[in-house]
Amino acid sequence: MKIKSHFTAQLSFAPESKGGRSTPVSSGYRPTIQFPPQQEMMTCVQNYPDAELVFPGDTVQAEIALLNSDEILSNLYEGQDFDFFEGPDLIGHGTITRIH
Repeated sequence: MKIKSHFTAQLSFAPESKGGRSTPVSSGYRPTIQFPPQQEMMTCVQNYPDAELVFPGDTVQAEIALLNSDEILSNLYEGQDFDFFEGPDLIGHGTITRIH
Protein backbone atom coordinates (compact mmCIF):
# COMPACT_ATOMS: atom_id res chain seq x y z
CA MET A 1 0.00 0.00 0.00
CA LYS A 2 1.36 3.40 -0.99
CA ILE A 3 1.10 6.16 1.62
CA LYS A 4 -0.10 9.52 0.28
CA SER A 5 2.39 12.30 0.99
CA HIS A 6 1.32 15.45 2.83
CA PHE A 7 4.05 17.81 1.62
CA THR A 8 7.24 18.19 -0.40
CA ALA A 9 10.36 19.43 1.37
CA GLN A 10 13.99 20.28 0.72
CA LEU A 11 16.02 18.07 3.08
CA SER A 12 19.62 18.54 4.16
CA PHE A 13 21.15 15.46 5.75
CA ALA A 14 23.91 16.13 8.29
CA PRO A 15 27.31 14.67 7.37
CA GLU A 16 28.60 11.87 9.57
CA SER A 17 31.22 14.24 11.01
CA LYS A 18 28.38 16.38 12.46
CA GLY A 19 26.36 13.54 13.94
CA GLY A 20 24.59 12.36 10.78
CA ARG A 21 24.10 8.80 9.65
CA SER A 22 27.04 6.71 8.52
CA THR A 23 25.11 4.97 5.73
CA PRO A 24 22.76 6.16 2.95
CA VAL A 25 18.96 5.88 3.02
CA SER A 26 16.43 5.14 0.30
CA SER A 27 12.75 5.86 -0.29
CA GLY A 28 10.59 4.53 2.51
CA TYR A 29 12.98 5.78 5.21
CA ARG A 30 11.06 6.49 8.47
CA PRO A 31 12.78 8.94 10.81
CA THR A 32 10.94 10.99 13.43
CA ILE A 33 10.21 14.61 12.68
CA GLN A 34 9.73 17.69 14.87
CA PHE A 35 8.31 21.09 13.94
CA PRO A 36 9.79 23.65 16.37
CA PRO A 37 8.67 25.09 18.72
CA GLN A 38 6.51 21.98 19.29
CA GLN A 39 8.15 19.27 21.34
CA GLU A 40 6.07 16.43 19.92
CA MET A 41 7.95 13.96 17.71
CA MET A 42 6.10 12.02 15.03
CA THR A 43 7.09 9.36 12.55
CA CYS A 44 7.22 10.24 8.88
CA VAL A 45 7.87 8.39 5.65
CA GLN A 46 10.34 10.05 3.28
CA ASN A 47 10.35 9.21 -0.45
CA TYR A 48 12.99 10.57 -2.82
CA PRO A 49 11.61 10.77 -6.37
CA ASP A 50 14.91 11.96 -7.89
CA ALA A 51 17.41 9.78 -5.99
CA GLU A 52 17.82 6.06 -5.39
CA LEU A 53 20.11 6.63 -2.41
CA VAL A 54 20.62 9.68 -0.20
CA PHE A 55 24.01 9.92 1.49
CA PRO A 56 25.04 11.79 4.65
CA GLY A 57 25.73 15.40 3.65
CA ASP A 58 23.30 15.33 0.67
CA THR A 59 20.50 17.83 0.02
CA VAL A 60 17.45 16.40 -1.76
CA GLN A 61 13.76 16.95 -2.50
CA ALA A 62 11.47 14.53 -0.66
CA GLU A 63 7.79 13.68 -0.59
CA ILE A 64 6.84 13.29 3.08
CA ALA A 65 3.88 11.61 4.73
CA LEU A 66 3.26 12.10 8.45
CA LEU A 67 1.91 9.10 10.34
CA ASN A 68 -0.79 9.57 13.02
CA SER A 69 -0.67 13.33 12.75
CA ASP A 70 -4.12 14.59 11.77
CA GLU A 71 -4.05 17.40 14.35
CA ILE A 72 -0.88 18.99 12.95
CA LEU A 73 -1.72 18.91 9.24
CA SER A 74 -3.79 22.11 9.36
CA ASN A 75 -0.83 23.97 10.94
CA LEU A 76 1.71 23.19 8.19
CA TYR A 77 2.74 25.92 5.73
CA GLU A 78 5.22 26.46 2.89
CA GLY A 79 8.54 27.76 4.20
CA GLN A 80 8.14 26.01 7.57
CA ASP A 81 11.37 24.54 8.93
CA PHE A 82 11.69 21.25 10.80
CA ASP A 83 14.26 18.79 12.09
CA PHE A 84 14.38 15.03 11.65
CA PHE A 85 15.91 12.46 13.96
CA GLU A 86 16.97 8.86 14.22
CA GLY A 87 16.36 7.97 17.83
CA PRO A 88 17.74 10.90 19.86
CA ASP A 89 20.21 11.91 17.10
CA LEU A 90 19.51 14.94 14.92
CA ILE A 91 20.30 13.79 11.39
CA GLY A 92 18.97 16.63 9.25
CA HIS A 93 16.89 19.71 8.65
CA GLY A 94 14.14 20.43 6.19
CA THR A 95 11.94 23.17 4.79
CA ILE A 96 8.46 22.59 3.39
CA THR A 97 8.33 23.71 -0.25
CA ARG A 98 4.80 22.59 -1.16
CA ILE A 99 1.73 21.39 0.73
CA HIS A 100 -0.27 18.63 -1.01
